[in-house]
Amino acid sequence: MAFRKAVKGTVLIGGGAIATVFGLSQFSQYRNKHGIEERQIQSISASGKGWKSSIIDKNSCSSMVGNFMYVQAAEPVNIPMKNHFPTREDQFLALQNTSEFDVLVIGGGATGCGCALDAVTRGLKTALVERDDFSSGTSSRSTKLIHGGVRYLQKAIMRLDFEQYRMVKEALHERANLLEIAPHLSGPLPIMLPVYKWWQLPYYWVGIKLYDLVAGSQCLKSSYVLSKSRALELFPMLRKDRLVGAIVYYDGQHNDAQMNLAIALTAARYGAATANYTEVVHLLKKTDPKSGKECVCGARCKDVLTGQEFDVKAKCVINATGPFTDSVRKMDDQEVSNICQPSAGVHIVMPGYYSPDNMGLLDPATSDGRVIFFLPWEKMTIAGTTDTPTEVTHHPIPTEEDINFILTEVRNYLSCDVEVRRGDVLAAWSGIRPLVTDPSSKDTQSISRNHVVAVSDSGLVTIAGGKWTTYRSMAQDTIDAAIQAHNLKAGPCKTVGLFLQGAKDWSPTLYIRLVQDYGLESEVAQHLASTYGDKAFEVAKIAQVTGKRWPIVGKRLVSEFPYIEAEVMYGVKEYACTAVDMISRRTRLAFLNVQAADEALPRIIDIMGKELHWSEQKKKEELESAKKFLYYEMGYKAKVGQLTDSSEITLIPSDIDRYKKRFHMFDKEKKGFITILDVQSVLESISIQIDENTLHEILNEVDLNKNGQVELDEFLQLMSAIQKGYVSGSRLAVLMKTAEENLRERVVIPVDRSGGGL
Repeated sequence: MAFRKAVKGTVLIGGGAIATVFGLSQFSQYRNKHGIEERQIQSISASGKGWKSSIIDKNSCSSMVGNFMYVQAAEPVNIPMKNHFPTREDQFLALQNTSEFDVLVIGGGATGCGCALDAVTRGLKTALVERDDFSSGTSSRSTKLIHGGVRYLQKAIMRLDFEQYRMVKEALHERANLLEIAPHLSGPLPIMLPVYKWWQLPYYWVGIKLYDLVAGSQCLKSSYVLSKSRALELFPMLRKDRLVGAIVYYDGQHNDAQMNLAIALTAARYGAATANYTEVVHLLKKTDPKSGKECVCGARCKDVLTGQEFDVKAKCVINATGPFTDSVRKMDDQEVSNICQPSAGVHIVMPGYYSPDNMGLLDPATSDGRVIFFLPWEKMTIAGTTDTPTEVTHHPIPTEEDINFILTEVRNYLSCDVEVRRGDVLAAWSGIRPLVTDPSSKDTQSISRNHVVAVSDSGLVTIAGGKWTTYRSMAQDTIDAAIQAHNLKAGPCKTVGLFLQGAKDWSPTLYIRLVQDYGLESEVAQHLASTYGDKAFEVAKIAQVTGKRWPIVGKRLVSEFPYIEAEVMYGVKEYACTAVDMISRRTRLAFLNVQAADEALPRIIDIMGKELHWSEQKKKEELESAKKFLYYEMGYKAKVGQLTDSSEITLIPSDIDRYKKRFHMFDKEKKGFITILDVQSVLESISIQIDENTLHEILNEVDLNKNGQVELDEFLQLMSAIQKGYVSGSRLAVLMKTAEENLRERVVIPVDRSGGGL
């Protein structure tokens, strides 16, 4: 009886939800149709003349989202695309020598670069400046998902909130568009929602089906229900006890930093003057002779790398600086109130064996109500995110508290057979979301992820809020507002269906040509094709010969990742200016494994130094800066901090005796410590050769007091930390265990035990 009531209730709720979504869809279309007419009337009464039809169009204003059924390319872009990137020097000359731009965009994140691309393809003379590197902020620190927002749809239905529904509808259209215009950088990803209570199965099924329904013809693949056995077959590391079944739905996934860079490079190819490491010192203003008001007319800029300052004049200045939105607004007006509430989102990366190659996991209700994703990414596993209020900073740092929160939630969903160890966190980072403030909200979880376009009295156009997936529609709204506010002469938006850099001639089998034509490893070729698209051939052309039978070309930066040295040279052409640019955004080493990134740094700096003519002093500065970045912003500090001078030794007596014997196999003289010479001596006896520099690095990982030797206490602390899961992959521990096993196998059997040798 209870089961029947539950099913009946679910059917009623599901039917009501479907009716609600259908009603919202119809209302959206009605509002779209009549909203356009209303705005046309308002514009005529306000200005005394009608708007151009290209500006008042349902596809040019996302505040009136229609029922998009498919992605259709906008009008062809008539502006010729340049075959080669202008150099950074060329871009600076363009910024300094152009008398006046139509649009100057401040901010090189996804939204800022999207604004530049939208503006330049409409025929506007466009400039973009970024204080750091393209995508150096929030846009490179996302969950790597291109999604509509399942939980926002739930809020829309439960609260009958049309704005939430409209946001989901818009995001699903943008999801489809992004997968279309950059297929090499993105693709669909199945995400499993495990169910541990039988009544939740129909409840979640209705919600996910509504998600498919809202997507309409742009639904990537239809969601489906899995039995317990099938769910465990697809996700074998899932917790088995009390599992009822699972639901699988599809969203998109992408390489966020490379996607951001592709948008910036596409804008540059169409003629936008784009420059990274260019800081806005202050805004330029002039007095309007007609109104007598002060109007923003450009910005005083500084080349961060050289210190040179210059003015960039523009009819319209756009503030697209994400978390730093309010700081630029205060350059315009010191008295203006803040409109952004920054929120920190921490992510961690773990080894690939924690998740299947092509199946993500969603925890819809964590212990504190947040949503946690557990996703395969770049052959690793990414888990996150948190959502906590924070202060705006250029260098957000992941906290140990947030890292442990994510690990705890992951443990709740993985099998007891899988030991989730703190030491398996290979990298961790924090990104700051620029949420739009709602004065009545008490926490950042209730703040809307929607965006706001505002024009100040002096004409500064600000775009705030939003999310990665909707960057294009945000840019479209912003340029529409800029055209209206500054009477710019421009055509309609043309970025729907507009291919990004590398997408035009890409195909899923392009990597095979790279293998056949250049002799690259298959894994390297796949990586190049999925990162650079049809531009992968340009990277392959400059790849060095290995001198081996196979691969013929393509020297790796580190053995376990497919990044090659040629990418460093190519990255310089794509405006990489620092070693941090290379390890974090041109490659994703820092986001995948901080120790691997640290290992690759010397070679990366050598190559960049040759390309950019760095002095030895400059190389040292770059190495120090990159190591500092890895230590604080990429979680190296938290990882190293798991083994400290104060670490407790919690081994049982038998384990202590066993590890002491292993230690004394190296410390034959009973000194109480071991050195590089001791380790070399033992390794040579078992025919293992390791160079002195590598041995120094291995011992340095355990040498807590940095005196050039490893004491017995330090070794026991290491083994204790390994047992507790705080440390994993210690090269010294593995090396000493291997040596002990080899030496034990080589013990000579006494003659009397073998019958006198007969």
